[in-house]
Amino acid sequence: MPSTVAAPSLSQRLLETGALHTGHFELSSGLHSGEYFQCARLLQHPVQATWACRELADRLPVAVDVVVGPALGGVIVAYEMARALGVRALFTERKDGVMQLRRGFELAPGERVLLVEDVVTTGLSAREAAACVEALGGQVVAFASLVDRSGGAVEFPAPYHALLSLRVEAHRPDECPHCQEGMPLVKPGSRPQC
Repeated sequence: MPSTVAAPSLSQRLLETGALHTGHFELSSGLHSGEYFQCARLLQHPVQATWACRELADRLPVAVDVVVGPALGGVIVAYEMARALGVRALFTERKDGVMQLRRGFELAPGERVLLVEDVVTTGLSAREAAACVEALGGQVVAFASLVDRSGGAVEFPAPYHALLSLRVEAHRPDECPHCQEGMPLVKPGSRPQC
């Protein structure tokens, strides 16, 4: 009788690709954490990106017309989710500190949008991208991410789905135990620091 081997979970794949780091990090939200998910390390492998986004797409109970992700972390996720769902993929990017659709991207009024991210900590980038989508007449019907660092604590104005949800502590800089211990701070995020 042939044996079946379960496919590795997202947690296992993050570890295998070096996407999970421990230390002292400043997240793009400005919060500090002892753990950092660099999903780009996972997503650099097309087979891994396809698997993760297809798994997430299969869990969505809503129909969408387009998938939008904020640059930079949401670009590959948006593309792979759109491919799994058979719809268009767009991304927003910051210009003068404001999320915008650029590069000739357009939304038709009433288009049903899935807003995606690689990792959600506070949900700020996703909410900013959603505000951009809605200002252009799109309707955000769901949010999704590969990793939810909040363990379900982040609230969005539409249903939210994550492939992996866990509670990872994040601290304000003035309350960070790693800062108090004098650990060197690493700023690996993609959002420019002011």
